[in-house]
Amino acid sequence: MIVLHTWTTPNGFKASIALEEMGLPYKVRPVNIGADEQFHPDFLKISPNNKIPAIVDEETGISVFETGAILVYLAEKTGKFLPASGEGRCKVLEWLNWQMGGLGPMFGQLGHFAVFAPEKVPYALNRYTNEAKRLLGVLETQLSKHAYVAGDDYTIADMAIYPWINTLRTFYQQEALLADSPHIRAWFDKVGARPAVQKGMTVGKTAT
Repeated sequence: MIVLHTWTTPNGFKASIALEEMGLPYKVRPVNIGADEQFHPDFLKISPNNKIPAIVDEETGISVFETGAILVYLAEKTGKFLPASGEGRCKVLEWLNWQMGGLGPMFGQLGHFAVFAPEKVPYALNRYTNEAKRLLGVLETQLSKHAYVAGDDYTIADMAIYPWINTLRTFYQQEALLADSPHIRAWFDKVGARPAVQKGMTVGKTAT
């Protein structure tokens, strides 16, 4: 059994989508980041960076924090959605790291200044809007050549990117940035139609 410590954020949804896609039994332990529960000493034992999500594998006793590490751990545990070796594995890890190092942080900064900042900062909005557009251009080009982000197969790279595109469109209110991205929109609809993705996107606030 996997214990998933999470909340309803794009990063949290990455892990719950993966668990649903891989068919692993899991139980949810909500970590209310609005109430600073991520700083609780018990949570810090498994996630020293005080960020959700984190998992504990009760079969092995292994705990994992950081979403990239979680997705790789679950994929290797099940043998699903990540090639075991070779170029295919390299491509998946490239795009997974692209999401973690670029798409997620830059979208997060854009969302902060567009939605949460107490005052509008034109320089920041311009900077992060332009970077979001650049990253979307990279993704659009990739998806114009391949069915999925890392190639012809659906992988953990798609699971990592999907929740962030969803958040950009909805919570961050930046749907207009996708106006010239038909391949992203088609991919988004295709991934979003998967039952496991739909279920994973509902996980967070309720304990199981």
